[in-house]
Amino acid sequence: MVHPFDPVSDKEIQLTSQLIKDAAKGPEKPHFIQIDRLDPPKKDMLKYLEAEKSGKSLPRIPRVTYVYYYLGLQFYKALVNVTYGHIITNQKQPKGVQGPLIAEDIEEIEKLATSHPIVKAEIAKLKLPSYVKVVCDPWMNGTDGVEDRLLIQCYMYLANAHHSESNHYSLPLKFSPVFECLTKEFVRMDYLPSGVDEACINDTEPWTEFPFVEYHPDLNGETIKPLKPLIVQQPEGPSFEVDGQKIEWQGWEFRVVPNCREGFAIYDIHFKGRSVIYRLSLCEMTVPYGDPRAPFHRKQAFDLGDAGFGATGNSLALGCDCLGVIKYMDCRRVNTAGESVLIPNTVCLHEQDGGLLYKHTNYRTGVPVIARRREFVVQTIATVANYEYMVNIIFDQAGEIRIHVRATGILSTMPLDRDVTVPWGTNVGPRVLASYHQHMLSFRIDPAVDGYENTVVFDDVVRMKKDPKLNPYNVGFVTERTVVDKPGYVEQSPFTNRSYKIINENKINPISKKPVAYKIMMPARQMLLAGEESYNNKRAQFATQQLWVTKYQDNELYAAGEFTNQSQTDTGLGVWAKRRENVRNDDPVVWATLGFTHVPRVEDFPVMPVEAHEISLVPFGFFDKNPALDVPQSSQSFNKSQYFPESSSKDSCCKSSL
Repeated sequence: MVHPFDPVSDKEIQLTSQLIKDAAKGPEKPHFIQIDRLDPPKKDMLKYLEAEKSGKSLPRIPRVTYVYYYLGLQFYKALVNVTYGHIITNQKQPKGVQGPLIAEDIEEIEKLATSHPIVKAEIAKLKLPSYVKVVCDPWMNGTDGVEDRLLIQCYMYLANAHHSESNHYSLPLKFSPVFECLTKEFVRMDYLPSGVDEACINDTEPWTEFPFVEYHPDLNGETIKPLKPLIVQQPEGPSFEVDGQKIEWQGWEFRVVPNCREGFAIYDIHFKGRSVIYRLSLCEMTVPYGDPRAPFHRKQAFDLGDAGFGATGNSLALGCDCLGVIKYMDCRRVNTAGESVLIPNTVCLHEQDGGLLYKHTNYRTGVPVIARRREFVVQTIATVANYEYMVNIIFDQAGEIRIHVRATGILSTMPLDRDVTVPWGTNVGPRVLASYHQHMLSFRIDPAVDGYENTVVFDDVVRMKKDPKLNPYNVGFVTERTVVDKPGYVEQSPFTNRSYKIINENKINPISKKPVAYKIMMPARQMLLAGEESYNNKRAQFATQQLWVTKYQDNELYAAGEFTNQSQTDTGLGVWAKRRENVRNDDPVVWATLGFTHVPRVEDFPVMPVEAHEISLVPFGFFDKNPALDVPQSSQSFNKSQYFPESSSKDSCCKSSL
């Protein structure tokens, strides 16, 4: 039986596309962009989940897909009931609204960018030798005004023609063709600035040197230092169980569901029989660049809304991306013809050692109690052109959920004249610039902390006033709580140690005598730097603040709105956070912005070592004691560690028999 949360199937994609094809009128065929499952209405799903847990008869919830497609240059969105096989709604979108990009269109543009006569004439001016080729990186056009056509900006580079893995980002060129994505028509040629202002020196003299900065082992000139194997083995198999999309591990139960836009979402999260979160996902990411020169001022990617983390997901490989015993899940997307395309192994599930979970040594007896932290990881890795993003949702045995993000890949580079530096970027190679930029990720947390009536609060730690009775020595400090009762954002306040919590005012912890809670742990971060009047700011209001609260409504899933490609304004939190609704003791949604400003280092090139950032969701007065006391004690008989050859057993100072 298909569960309402199960991912879209091949059959559902095929039925959806066929119904749209049948409904299309006129000579134009639908040009498909995206088909995926629509989330069921929450009120219906809560009834379903309650019936599922109690063993009662399950209510029937029809499966619905959404579909984005073009007829000619007109962009449409439709909803299709795939349970009963009919179109629910099919609407042309307003002028200026564009859909996300799709791989087949990008591939055609990439070929066109080196074969179009106007571009070939520009390449001919370079008089390149046979061992050098021109490579194109198609980019979403961004925004600097209203466009009623879907544009692609092509950034051009040089690479070694004799090796497919040559790093073209090390030699950017100064011309950039722009194409209309659907018709494949040439629109214009942008000439890129290569100095401190927008003045461009359009070099026509032949290139005489090609200082490639390579990363691939075949090309980088480095001698590989050998390593001895470090093998993660689980001889008795993993400690988790998988039933379809449902996972059970160490008291946790939840469903992992791959999708085209977010990569995956996790539903119905419970720990030790108590609900924690209804739905958790990375819902949007914007990457605005700080280069003020045209056309770089338009460089602002929305990696989920413009491309999709599932659609660009890596097919993960054993022994490379994940270690141990791995369970993989696949993603499906549609191609422009409406056919289902399988992307295998885009999500991996596995366990890993996380160091010590807790330890205490009784100094009187020398006897320690030691438990190691075992973690369960849900991971996806997306390659959006030059960058790789690794998104890990990590569960531990003490009730914590860590949102762990790593960025790697290759910097998006710009051409630079010899001996020039600019204040908004770093020279990372000869004649190559990496501009400052930001990565702003929005995680959507639909909480269910011991139930679905929750409240968001923030606590500040402040000094007590000096008082002859209550604080006579002037050393006291306390927390002051503020309740969020209307939609909006919460300001950061690192110097009051401000912390955000999701509480259930209807459930009181018997020990603390306070409402049960989960704490959102996120360090204060710099938010969006683009000015308020800039399109970068207007399109990504979520990135201007670290934490937002809105009232739940169906289909409000994406922080910057549903359609981000060439958008003019934020149609997500920029709208929803202004509604004057009650969110206290109700059904709030929390949107947490994980932001990091990237000032590139020379060491980030030609391939960037991972940079990691985290948000944690930690039980805070949710339990009446440490919930991990049932974790087995760590022991040598279980872990089977070995001494370094120079060591011997007499070197051990452990007094425990554990």
